[in-house]
Amino acid sequence: MTDSQAPEIAEKTAPVAAPAAALAPPLSRLGRLKAWLGGRPFPVLALLGLLLWLPGIVSLPALDRDESRFAQSSRQMVESGDPVDIRLGQVPRYKKPVGIYWLQAGATKLAGLGHDDRIWTYRLPSLLGAIAASWLTVWCASAVAGAEAAFLAGLLMLGTVLLTAEATIATTDAVLLACVLGVQGVLLRLYRAAREPDFRTIRNRTVMWGWAALGFGILIKGPVVLGVAVATLAGLVGWDWWEARRKPSAAGVKAEAPAEPQVQPPAEPPVAPPIEPSVEPAWAWLTVLKSWRGLGLVLLLILPWLIAITIQSRGAFFEEALGNDFAAKMAGGQESHGGWPGYYLLLSGLSFWPAILFVLPGIALAFERRAEPGIRFLLAWAASWWLVVELVPTKLPHYVIHAYPPLAILAALFVLNPQAAKFLTPARWIAIAQFVIGAGLFTAAIILAPRYLDGGDKWPVFVAAGVGACFAIAALVLAILRKPLPAVLLGFVALLVFAPALTAYVGPRLDRLWMTQTLKADVQALGQPGDPPPILAGYQEPSMLFALGKDVVLASGKSAAEQGIKSGGLALVEDGEKGDFLARLAELQGDATWLKADSGFNYSRGREVNVNIYRVAPRRESNN
Repeated sequence: MTDSQAPEIAEKTAPVAAPAAALAPPLSRLGRLKAWLGGRPFPVLALLGLLLWLPGIVSLPALDRDESRFAQSSRQMVESGDPVDIRLGQVPRYKKPVGIYWLQAGATKLAGLGHDDRIWTYRLPSLLGAIAASWLTVWCASAVAGAEAAFLAGLLMLGTVLLTAEATIATTDAVLLACVLGVQGVLLRLYRAAREPDFRTIRNRTVMWGWAALGFGILIKGPVVLGVAVATLAGLVGWDWWEARRKPSAAGVKAEAPAEPQVQPPAEPPVAPPIEPSVEPAWAWLTVLKSWRGLGLVLLLILPWLIAITIQSRGAFFEEALGNDFAAKMAGGQESHGGWPGYYLLLSGLSFWPAILFVLPGIALAFERRAEPGIRFLLAWAASWWLVVELVPTKLPHYVIHAYPPLAILAALFVLNPQAAKFLTPARWIAIAQFVIGAGLFTAAIILAPRYLDGGDKWPVFVAAGVGACFAIAALVLAILRKPLPAVLLGFVALLVFAPALTAYVGPRLDRLWMTQTLKADVQALGQPGDPPPILAGYQEPSMLFALGKDVVLASGKSAAEQGIKSGGLALVEDGEKGDFLARLAELQGDATWLKADSGFNYSRGREVNVNIYRVAPRRESNN
């Protein structure tokens, strides 16, 4: 080859050395979808949350018991204009701090358009809190994964049955979860920054936002947000201490073993996991929390109301909230909500559905990567809080929700990058069994609930059950075929069919469950001008206060007769109090006319109930 030919050959061969990006195969349709979603996580998650939750928010009647208690107390705050005191009916309600009542009262003033008796307005903070929780799951995941995995973690968290339930009702837990994630996301970043010198620096502003989230969480539900953080840190510090203690001893064993002739040690240090034994204590990294400024911010947020309620209640708030409510939950199963350890594990097949399909595989893979600081933090967070709620005697399904975001992140990491891991095969099949159980329960609930609770057998019920089941089966088959990402998407679509079908169509038509709505309609139909507030004896669920107002009279059968003779009007007497009511009425020579009776199922107490409606004639005082 001559020199004159070289440029021509070089020019012809140059395209072979094209950049790597040009040689990369074009993205598949699923790959393009992942990239698009990863770049727009927040609007997409907000839209999906609205589609999933809004139908139930606007359709379901007020639920017993906690939702109606919160909503009625917030309603009375709207009516009284008092932002400090919290009351339910005629008595103080000092079980929880004021934060959720402020949010619900504010939402009702803004969205109620002058009406304070619409339950959906009190549910808006839960809706927004749940959307914020999905966003903050994305933010937490972005500290350990890329944009696509972070979006998928937010989707897995948003599409859980438990968060769907909490987003649909007017209670504290969706908003509290957002506060918990604000705190945990900061701690996760600080931990990685302390353990990995190359991790990006955490700005002071971010740390202070974490302290602000702690303050807001305390205003929402007292010490729970602090408890999640402390449990996580305790588990993490204990794990690090154990690793630091174990590694030197392992090194000592190697040194004492018979060895070959000594050779010069390598110039570079041996490869070791990111978390290395250090002369510093395992908790030394916590000094970056800038505790004095942070504590000052927390106190600035919570002290004004705490001082005001202490003065107004004369200390009764702390006695009731901490001495009675919180202590009772720690000591035993409050309000018959006890349970044995393992309760949440058994419930997870339904409460974490459909993400449960990849939770155990995600844990198995994460345990292989436990030396990575970010993964270790997620494992410690989930395990520590799960252990706490399993050991607490009082058990309600939502207590475990603060362990779900780290598990959703681990599941997302597995879905996008499934790898071989120890115990992965049994983990996959256990997860598949959990998914099947959850799908079966959903399908059965949609079909059977109308039949047994007076909802009627209508074709939309069977269509919804069939369509949801088909999507669930498709997700299951894809998971078995090791195609996890399409399985996740189809599982979410199945929930998008199941949940609105239950909350917006089946649920509101279950007439036997909604005794309060039936009794409210009867009071409106049978009431007369000038009637005093109705008297309730026996059936005194909080939804009755929300339906009939704070001035209803709560009484036993005997006192209902006494009050009825004094004031007259309607008395709603459950069968269990009927004998005492009529006997006392006869003793007082009173007169009551039976108008009608309504029966249904009290789901709060798990029993049938029958309520008699009487019109009691007031006793006329003698002029003598």
